[in-house]
Amino acid sequence: MPINRIRPTARAKALIAAVVAISVGGYATIFGGYTVPDDVAVAVKIIQPWEGRSLKAYNDTLAKPPVWTICDGDTDNVRPGMVETHDGCNRRLATKIVKDYRTPIAKCVGDWDRRPLSWRGTMLSLAWNVGVGATCNSTAVRLAKAGKYRESCEAATAFNKAGGRVLNGLVNRRENGDATRIGEAELCVSGL
Repeated sequence: MPINRIRPTARAKALIAAVVAISVGGYATIFGGYTVPDDVAVAVKIIQPWEGRSLKAYNDTLAKPPVWTICDGDTDNVRPGMVETHDGCNRRLATKIVKDYRTPIAKCVGDWDRRPLSWRGTMLSLAWNVGVGATCNSTAVRLAKAGKYRESCEAATAFNKAGGRVLNGLVNRRENGDATRIGEAELCVSGL
């Protein structure tokens, strides 16, 4: 359960409204021409600020075991010394979310496109950070399957640890964000 009170915000509602405004038939065009499902567009806007962007590969030592990472937290096929462009990072992020996260999570959840946009974006952001397996097997998904979306949004905040310790940065990411970044639960409840 969350450490702080989860509340909807105007900034999260504005993000949802912006994606809905550019969506046609459940798809949005982002990054100057790349068309993705609307929930992926929402997830991208949540993931990027929290991950930060590194155009040069770095060894993420918070992960156990440490893992080579590039762009917005991407760990696939990353080697020491690897360099990427901003456009390459944008494409990596959107493509990976669609292929490696959205498809398997939609399958484990069922009725994916009928669920609230804000909840779907939150689950994709969560999965990007903790993995598909952890997301699919989470209390958050179980509650959503029962139609308890508010409770699901709050349950997802349990993923606030790294290396066995609660980290303030992860608490912020999972809950209400900070001054410049929208939190996952903040987004989630703002669209219910």
